[in-house]
Amino acid sequence: MNIEKTVELIEEADGIMICAGAGMGVDSGLPDFRGNEGFWKAYPPYKELGLEFTEMANPAWFKSKPEFAWGFYGHRLNLYRKTIPHKGFEILLELTKKKKDNYFIFTSNVDGQFQKAGFSGDNIVECHGSIHHLQCIDGCGGIWEAGKYDIIVEKETMLAKNDLPHCPKCESIARPNILMFGDWEWVSVRTDTQYNKMNKWLVQKQKLVLIELGAGTAVPTVRYMSESIIKRYNASLIRINIHESNVPFGQIGISLGALEALELIRGKG
Repeated sequence: MNIEKTVELIEEADGIMICAGAGMGVDSGLPDFRGNEGFWKAYPPYKELGLEFTEMANPAWFKSKPEFAWGFYGHRLNLYRKTIPHKGFEILLELTKKKKDNYFIFTSNVDGQFQKAGFSGDNIVECHGSIHHLQCIDGCGGIWEAGKYDIIVEKETMLAKNDLPHCPKCESIARPNILMFGDWEWVSVRTDTQYNKMNKWLVQKQKLVLIELGAGTAVPTVRYMSESIIKRYNASLIRINIHESNVPFGQIGISLGALEALELIRGKG
C-alpha cells in the first residue's frame, strides 16, 4: 500500500494540498449517496416516490414545492450540524501544522466538516458551494449564512414543517448556496473568491504533495482537479479511495477508507 513512501512524500513537501470527495465523510457516519440504494437507504421516503439523488438535488423544487425541497436540504443541514468530524480530520490538521499551515483544501463536499475540524475557511475551496450559506431563488445575488435557521422536518413525509428561510432583500424563498444538478441560478461569487485564493497559493514556488480522499468517478470534479494540479505544478498525488484507487503512472493509490489510511500514515510518521 506504499504507506512508507506516502509518509516520505509528505515529510519532503513544503506544502500540502488536500482534495476531498464524499467518501471523506463516511467515517463520520454521513450517508453514502453512491447509487440509488445508498441514497434510498438514507432516505426511504424518496424510494417510495421513486426519486433519485440527482432528481432531489434539483433547484426546481424550491419554486414548485419549497416545503419538499427544504425537507431534503433541511434534513441534511441538521445532520451536518450534528456530525462530529472523524479523527482523520485531526490527523490532516496535524500534518498541516507541521508545514506551518502551508496548505489548501479543495472539496466537493458541502457539509462544512473541514471548518468544524479546525481548518481555516480562508484555505478552502468548496467547489459545489456550502449548505451553511443561502441565496435567493430569484437571483438577488446575495449570499448569507444559514446559522439562524432551524428547519423542522417531518420524517415520514420529508416535508419542512416550519417557516422557510426567505431572502432578506426581496422576501422570496431562499435556497442553499449549493451547485445542484441542472442549476443555472447558483450564485458562485463566494466559491469564485475561494478559487482565486487557491490559485494564488498554487503559483508559489514550493514542493507540493496532494492528498486526495474519497473522491470517486461518479462526480469526478475532485479527481480532475487533483490530476490537473499534479501535471501543472509537478506535485505528487496520494489517492486514498477504498473503491477507486487507480492513479496516473508514478503516483500512489491506497485502497482504504480515509480514516484507516490516515491512521496508518500517522503510525508510520
